[in-house]
Amino acid sequence: MKATIRSAFDQEMSLAKDAYNRRQLDDSFKLLERAHILGQRYFIAHLITHWWMLKVGIRKMDWREIRGQVLRLIAVIPAYLLGWVPRGNTGGANVSALKPMPIPDDLAALLKGNNVWVDMFMRVISWSFIGTIACIGVLK
Repeated sequence: MKATIRSAFDQEMSLAKDAYNRRQLDDSFKLLERAHILGQRYFIAHLITHWWMLKVGIRKMDWREIRGQVLRLIAVIPAYLLGWVPRGNTGGANVSALKPMPIPDDLAALLKGNNVWVDMFMRVISWSFIGTIACIGVLK
């Protein structure tokens, strides 16, 4: 993760956690959505945002959000392995997990130059290489 994106992600997460601790759950969730946009291409950051969204859902007793976040936590793994994430998606259960969305201008400036298709291509090549090496090792 680029340092500028990491810094912005950490800031959004810190503000979200502070709002959560003050029980300002709607504010916390909005900040988590921003963190999700920044971190969705990175495994740990993506996982963290969905974990905290789940925590907000649990604290609000919002069953739709709880169910949605549990499913999204599971989906983080194949999304990362394949490299495909819907650009700008805010990550909440109130939107399709597959829907690309507009990125707020301040975040778009940070994400400029990030290309999901390049990520997908590089991950497919990487996993193909790893799979080939593993198969060669097994067949020896």
